[in-house]
Amino acid sequence: MKKIAVALVLPLMLTLNACTDNIGADYYNTSATGQVTRAVKGTIIAVRQVIVSDGDGQFGKLAGAAAGGVAGSMIGGSDAVHILGAIGGAVVGGIAGDAAQEGLSRQRGYEYTIQLDNGNIVSLVQGTDVFLQVGQKCLVLYGNRSRVVPYNGY
Repeated sequence: MKKIAVALVLPLMLTLNACTDNIGADYYNTSATGQVTRAVKGTIIAVRQVIVSDGDGQFGKLAGAAAGGVAGSMIGGSDAVHILGAIGGAVVGGIAGDAAQEGLSRQRGYEYTIQLDNGNIVSLVQGTDVFLQVGQKCLVLYGNRSRVVPYNGY
């Protein structure tokens, strides 16, 4: 019976890691290929490092609660003990699943503040794979997922 619990719990916890989005400027989903996006020239006026995380953690809580409930229900004893074990396991599993999702989804990123050539100021957060410095010319690429990249064409 314990082998069944491990067989159920392990895939749920591994699935949490698969839920982490790649936030890098160089990462494109296949659905984004062939899509035209608008590009606007600008200059980086501020950069700061930030932490990006999946704040709601709903999947982690649910997966952990389900896994904990299954594992907790396998405590030996009467039906009442099984029920109390399942409830306790679900609570502890939900807390652990939330913490696991937070830890697995946490990424470093940069928040860029950009003055566009038309005078407007925008900000954008993305991963650390592309680093731009204050004063550097850039392109802001608007689309389903916006990003900022270096521009050397001035």
